[in-house]
Amino acid sequence: MDSAKVKVFIQKYTMIIVLVLVTLFFTWGTQGKIMLPQNITNLISQNAYVFVLATGMLLCILTGGNIDLSVGSVVCFVGAVGGVMMENLGLPDIVAVILMLLLGAAIGAWQAFWIAFLRIPPFITTLSGMLVFRGLSNVVLGGKTLPIKSEMFVRLFGGGANCYVPDFLGGGEGLNRVALAVGIIACVIYLAVTVRGHMNRVKKGYETGNVVAMYAKVVVICAVIMFVTVKLAQHKGIPTSLVWVLLVVLVYGYITSKTTIGRYFYAVGGNEKATKLSGINTDMVYFIAYTNMGFLAALAGMLTIARMTSAQPTYGQNYEMDAIGSCFIGGASAYGGIGTVPGVIVGAVLMGIINQGMSIMGTDQNMQKVVKGLVLLAAVIFDVVSKKKNS
Repeated sequence: MDSAKVKVFIQKYTMIIVLVLVTLFFTWGTQGKIMLPQNITNLISQNAYVFVLATGMLLCILTGGNIDLSVGSVVCFVGAVGGVMMENLGLPDIVAVILMLLLGAAIGAWQAFWIAFLRIPPFITTLSGMLVFRGLSNVVLGGKTLPIKSEMFVRLFGGGANCYVPDFLGGGEGLNRVALAVGIIACVIYLAVTVRGHMNRVKKGYETGNVVAMYAKVVVICAVIMFVTVKLAQHKGIPTSLVWVLLVVLVYGYITSKTTIGRYFYAVGGNEKATKLSGINTDMVYFIAYTNMGFLAALAGMLTIARMTSAQPTYGQNYEMDAIGSCFIGGASAYGGIGTVPGVIVGAVLMGIINQGMSIMGTDQNMQKVVKGLVLLAAVIFDVVSKKKNS
């Protein structure tokens, strides 16, 4: 492999290489503790809200590097309202869940209206939302903690010790067979999709690239999938929070890569004027991006109060920073128009490993913030410098 190909490979997979190196460092620094099955499960459960919020934040960033500063407060407010509906008003769980999702979408639409149609800067609009909904959360809860006692809700959204997909294959006290089966099925599906895509490109006469590299990538990804699922199987199986994360990632991964509206997000971020002249309603693209952000913030709110088994006025603090950081670290451009859902997930996993690794090593909380800030700055600097070189 010549130097040019090596350079292209490093540029394309920079964050994955960094993720591997950081994982190896913390594996060494924690004497392997970070790779224990329980810690793998904790990494997923504790960062489920980051995966969900970062996926929504990506759509906002794609439209031109815009961000939503209100998501942490919206998470808290929706969780507070949902807790009151279930515990104080006695509404059925399913009704409360539907109303929470509608509330999140309504909040997103409220902010999206000012951003999309009146062109109030997203920074100002969502900064206002951050203050408004944080204050309303305190009003709804009266500044107090509200315990969530609904077992069904807590189990469904991944809170507590028993919130795992049941092992209906009869694994007993040994390895969780459902987790293993899911890993194997996921690998088979991924391999089948890859082979089918390659065959279609060959049939249509398109460029297929290096076949060896393609299948090497399949082997690596399948190895990672099986490693994670085996670790989950050694603990208690698949946490229900992971099910929601996978659902969000798969749906939005498909939307951004395979649908027309997904291409619109990239087009608006790449060149809004040209996109508008081509007949695309750019205002509606902005409206969809920020309305969707409110919807996913509601889901993250449910995951948060389920994991904590309570609603508090302080929940959601700095959630927006975790989501924004995951997007930029995962390859989203500060200028918009560039970024992928898989990249965002890599960024979120990297942030999660840094958090968990430093916690296991006993690093001071303030130093953890310093490290996360420097990692985010380095990612954005890399993005800006790369674009200058390319131009």
